[in-house]
Amino acid sequence: MQPLPDTETAAAQELERLAQEIAHHNRLYHTEDAPELSDADYDALVRRNAAIEAAYPHLVRSDSPSRSVGAAPASHLAKARHARPMMSLDNAFADEEVEAFVTRVRRFLKLDEDAPVALTAEPKIDGLSCSLRYENGRLVQALTRGDGQVGEDVTANVRTIGDIPEALPDGAPDIFEVRGEVYMAKQDFADLNARLLAEAATPDKARQFANPRNAAAGSLRQKDAGVTARRPLRFLAHGWGEASALPGATQTEMVEAIRAMGFPVADSFTRTASVDGALTVYRAIEAARADLPFDIDGVVYKVDRLDWQERLGNVARAPRWALAHKFPAERAQTTLERIDIQVGRTGKLTPVARLEAVTVGGVVVTNATLHNADEVERLGVRPGDRVVVQRAGDVIPQIVENLTRDVERDPWIFPDHCPECGSAAEREPEEVDWRCSGGLICPAQRVERLRHFVSRHALDIEGLGQTSIETFFQDGLIEQPADIFRLDLDTLIARDRWAETSARNLIEAIDARRNPPLDRFLFALGIRHIGEVTARDLARRWTSWDAFRAMVERMEARRGELPQALGEADDKFLARIAKEMAAIAETPGVGPEVALALADFFAEPHNRQAVDDLLEQLTPADVVHETRESEVSGLTIVFTGALETLSRDEAKAQAEALGARTAGSVSKKTGLVVAGPGAGSKLKKAEELKIRVIDEAEWAQIVEAAK
Repeated sequence: MQPLPDTETAAAQELERLAQEIAHHNRLYHTEDAPELSDADYDALVRRNAAIEAAYPHLVRSDSPSRSVGAAPASHLAKARHARPMMSLDNAFADEEVEAFVTRVRRFLKLDEDAPVALTAEPKIDGLSCSLRYENGRLVQALTRGDGQVGEDVTANVRTIGDIPEALPDGAPDIFEVRGEVYMAKQDFADLNARLLAEAATPDKARQFANPRNAAAGSLRQKDAGVTARRPLRFLAHGWGEASALPGATQTEMVEAIRAMGFPVADSFTRTASVDGALTVYRAIEAARADLPFDIDGVVYKVDRLDWQERLGNVARAPRWALAHKFPAERAQTTLERIDIQVGRTGKLTPVARLEAVTVGGVVVTNATLHNADEVERLGVRPGDRVVVQRAGDVIPQIVENLTRDVERDPWIFPDHCPECGSAAEREPEEVDWRCSGGLICPAQRVERLRHFVSRHALDIEGLGQTSIETFFQDGLIEQPADIFRLDLDTLIARDRWAETSARNLIEAIDARRNPPLDRFLFALGIRHIGEVTARDLARRWTSWDAFRAMVERMEARRGELPQALGEADDKFLARIAKEMAAIAETPGVGPEVALALADFFAEPHNRQAVDDLLEQLTPADVVHETRESEVSGLTIVFTGALETLSRDEAKAQAEALGARTAGSVSKKTGLVVAGPGAGSKLKKAEELKIRVIDEAEWAQIVEAAK
């Protein structure tokens, strides 16, 4: 287990990072139905956050993941507040944690150590949580979980699901909310993807779902209920929300009452009198998992007595009377046939194992991620090896063991050139990832680079948005930034959906950017680590493209003069080069890491050629210093919170005009913080570092005084 931070500062910094990272993945999973992290990796983040909070309880943040459920609802659906919050569940991963859960229940209720605690056990289905509200026996509202307090109104869509009754039988409570999971059965999911493929104009245009959970979530959240009606959605009930009366005194009686109302409930729902009984149910459900018609990722235990549930109550995000016992990842053995390299949109080189097909948890697996070069070396995998594969969190297959690593066979060597474009692959000191350095010409990165090149804070070419860039690239009109400036009116008018006025406006917008400010030009190149602020610092230091390019050429010459010392490790040698590059850049804010990225970019011949082609079409404007002396001249300023009288860009421009530099984070180098309403962690850090903090009105006075 990773050791806990040894200082409060380190703990606070990690809690801030975890809060942001977990919120990002919550949004991808709950709102966008596009998870990029396995369940197991996500659970590891949550457990790490909980461990640090337990060690440093006074550092628990207001936006802590331990206090939140799900994610904010999507924007295209109406919102409504839950009558009773839809909470999440705490997780267990070992039998001992289940035993500890029951021990906590006994302790909280002041029961004897050996007092029986009856539990219910049922499969934890992997679907989209939904609450169905009935008033006077009629379905009046259906809400997704959302953030637990506010959900998306999917009433019209839910009415198309055959498992959900429009009306409850006579005798049902006047107000009764049934809660459960909307899901898609495994076979229905396979049939849907096959239908989407058949209906697509070409296979590459098919919009297919990654897994049944995403398919269910995407189908339920449709604007058009007619689309939902054509999707094979199901519903499985497991609980209730607000109720004017309860038709039972135990969880078991309530589930039976819900079943009698016409709702499907899990066939394997069981009441057990002990922890051992609950674990026996867990193993039985786990053994039957592959044969179930729907995906599950664990078993949920609940205290059976409702009066005990009431007394136990809830913590911030979960009830004390329930626990989710997650399954370990399923595994199988197969043969690794070859290792391919995939190049991501940011240039990251990821090794992918191509496997002899094997079924893992009911899913046929032929590929698995190897993550990075270090993981390949750790596993010692080579084509021909016999390996163990698991579906981590039932999402991303990965290799966890090499069964034949001791067999004599040549090692697999990680490539030092990009397989897509042939550019050099670079690895920064203390980083695990290799990246393609051919950013401007690499096919795997081109679309993303082109989109960045024309974005608002780069060259800001109006009318050339994401869709146009992708279409022009697919049609071969634009392959690198210089091609944008070669577009002509006749070519655009000849294309479908391009009226002469629109085409003329785009050509004029492009022509208007043939003399961009130097800092915007540098930022637009998409050089790793060169953001807006760093590009501005470089432009202000070197003032012209010619001076900047001469500085880069000195970097290249100096790099060639540095021989690697005998016995010097590669990372140590790179760190020495990085320091030399930073000394040549001699720019505030440009340290060794940034300077090395700059040197790597221009060391790649493909990039130099692409930039030279671009410079035939445009000329970066020299920087003209028009700063005024002020009380903030020479300071680094951070703007945080909401600015009410000017935009963030305008505030930054004002600071630069007063001879100051702006930054995005607070550090010991920060000289002033301008805080508006809603300022959070940056304001807190400024106060901890005793940095001067002013509000927007005081900032306006400083600007006015300098005129």
